[in-house]
Amino acid sequence: MGSSATDSAHAAMTAIAHAHAAAEARGDLAGTLGTLDDVPVFEFQPCARVLRGKDAVRRYYEHFFAEFLPRTVGFSVRSEWSTPEGLGQEYTLRLRLPDGGLGEFSIIGILLFGVEGLAGERIYAADALLELMLGPVFAETEPLPVGDL
Repeated sequence: MGSSATDSAHAAMTAIAHAHAAAEARGDLAGTLGTLDDVPVFEFQPCARVLRGKDAVRRYYEHFFAEFLPRTVGFSVRSEWSTPEGLGQEYTLRLRLPDGGLGEFSIIGILLFGVEGLAGERIYAADALLELMLGPVFAETEPLPVGDL
């Protein structure tokens, strides 16, 4: 069993992860970015792409809140789990698609614990969903180095 200090640090990081998810759900850019460490890294799987740094992540969230979040018709949380490395959340999203139809997507996001906030996120989703989420910011992503897969 872990020490009280370890348990307390884990509880604090889990609270930051929940605050991040809540800020994201309400479209709060400052609140979302405020939960991140100085140099966040967002990894997108299975396409093996990565977005690094607060400026790039800010551009991602600006697109996410302006273009992607308004497409959300509904969502449900399928599961949530916590490890010493982060908080995992599995969702089903229902979205209005660019062609006007509706789509349902599964997504797993792992909010990675950092030093004082979140180090970033690892997002597993279909390429079509990632393209909608990232929009033009997808062009700013880099291939994830093979050793990091």
